[in-house]
Amino acid sequence: MEIIAEQTSFLPAEWHPQSGVQLTWPHAGTDWAYILPDVEACFLQIAREIAARELLLIVTPEPEEVSKFITAEVNMKNVRFLECETNDTWARDHGAITRIDEDSLTLLDFMFNGWGLKFTADKDNLITRQAVEAHVLNGRYENQLGFVLEGGSFESDGMGTLLTTSECLLSPNRNGAMNKAEIEEFLKATFHLQQVLWLDHGYLAGDDTDSHIDTLARFCSPDTIAYVKCDDKKDEHYEALKKMEEQLQSFRTLSGEPYRLLALPMADKIVVDGERLPATYANFLIINGAILYPTYNQPVNDQKAKDILQEAFPDDEIIGIDCQSLIRQHGSLHCVTMQYPRDVIK
Repeated sequence: MEIIAEQTSFLPAEWHPQSGVQLTWPHAGTDWAYILPDVEACFLQIAREIAARELLLIVTPEPEEVSKFITAEVNMKNVRFLECETNDTWARDHGAITRIDEDSLTLLDFMFNGWGLKFTADKDNLITRQAVEAHVLNGRYENQLGFVLEGGSFESDGMGTLLTTSECLLSPNRNGAMNKAEIEEFLKATFHLQQVLWLDHGYLAGDDTDSHIDTLARFCSPDTIAYVKCDDKKDEHYEALKKMEEQLQSFRTLSGEPYRLLALPMADKIVVDGERLPATYANFLIINGAILYPTYNQPVNDQKAKDILQEAFPDDEIIGIDCQSLIRQHGSLHCVTMQYPRDVIK
């Protein structure tokens, strides 16, 4: 799928042609230590599928060890490494945000503060600057460290519309000195937007991000949104997700049309050590020619999610990645990746 926005400066949609994807690799110094082999196996699956189609940038303090681990299964000709210290693995939230300008690529480096000061992020917050300085990312560096913004907190249709959640962007521990109007104006000016759509409802139990949009609702094209739907009235998510669905039905495209809405299934409850984990099928990744989506060893739901995504992306291959290990740390597939448009990764 190739849809190019008409604006001369715009925030590309995820389906915009990509140069590659960043993975920030887990290691023994991260919170993954207790299940490191399991999560590395998941990362290996993701790495294999990405490198088969485009470049893969692996950020790690241990490039030689990671290289040995993946060499047998991954197309190493498409792999690039950035050696640096890391706190964790959530590239979606500490990776650079790319804006495409008329004659250049701009890499915006926003503040990542551990999802509203919940977790240490001092090393991860330095990754984008180090990637630019090491020349593994191509583009004009733009310091936006005065504003807290995570890549998982917004969705772009590539045409001037941004989709986000008020729960996250209005969190007092992110940009608490600014009100909603000021934040919206900042986003519009920074990304050259025409409208911001704010979801006021929807959450997942066990979520640390204050309702990142990429766990709830995703653009699949400028007029299509896939979203999580809960049909079980006894489920704790039912009311909030029903209100979210109703709000999505009220949203309009820039041309004034309602969105085509595709309902993804709610994953069956997954509980570990007494805690419900935020398993979601909305956390898929769009890459060149394929959609990587999370599976949770729930054959009926996994297949239903695949079918819906195939409807949303009829020309792309839909590939499931077992993400049971990833949700142990409250995230999933999209959360550990950051895509970069054509010409960004060298």
